[in-house]
Amino acid sequence: MATIGLVLLGYLLGSIPTAYIAGRLLKGLDLREYGSGTVSGTGVYYHVARWAIVPVGLCDVAKAAFPAWLGLRLGLGLPAAVLGGLAAAVGHDWPLYLGFKGGRGLSTFMGALLPLFPWGFPWLLAAMAIGRLLGTTAVAALVGVLLLPLFSWLTGQPGPVTAACLAMAGLTVVKRLEANGSPLPKEAAARKRVWLNRLLLDRDTSSWEVWMFRRPQT
Repeated sequence: MATIGLVLLGYLLGSIPTAYIAGRLLKGLDLREYGSGTVSGTGVYYHVARWAIVPVGLCDVAKAAFPAWLGLRLGLGLPAAVLGGLAAAVGHDWPLYLGFKGGRGLSTFMGALLPLFPWGFPWLLAAMAIGRLLGTTAVAALVGVLLLPLFSWLTGQPGPVTAACLAMAGLTVVKRLEANGSPLPKEAAARKRVWLNRLLLDRDTSSWEVWMFRRPQT
């Protein structure tokens, strides 16, 4: 029962849409209608205020770190702590409070890793930093997450931690392809292109500028 309670707590905390709240409070906008449509720090950076990405990012990290840490602190065991952290990531990606349309989960992954696998945090942070420098953040982030289970295994982490890293890789792929329920083209070839763009580039179009700076049609 304690583990079930921890998972529920993790999901509800993860569902708190900090980026959405920042958009509403600071600009009065709904981030789901701008840019990529994800409720994420990236949307806050480009459509709300650049400085706001710091508190939003810290909150997103904390809401996954806390249930994972709490599971360890209460002596529920590593598997329970892993489930609590992953539940927060699921809540972030599919938040209860926003019709299950959320972010991509990287910040919550890093938060869950802090108490479970501390070296995983700089691993993902470095992947995003390298991607930022090379102008391929989405690709670098995907590679970083997909290689995370291997990194965990090579550094001798416990089985539940490596399993958590595998789950993070799976959640990333599913969330990118699902894309908050965005519609797919009817034509088969176009649909395949969109699938590939979503997986590799985390967007439906080849142009980052066109995708990131979309605004609601009036």
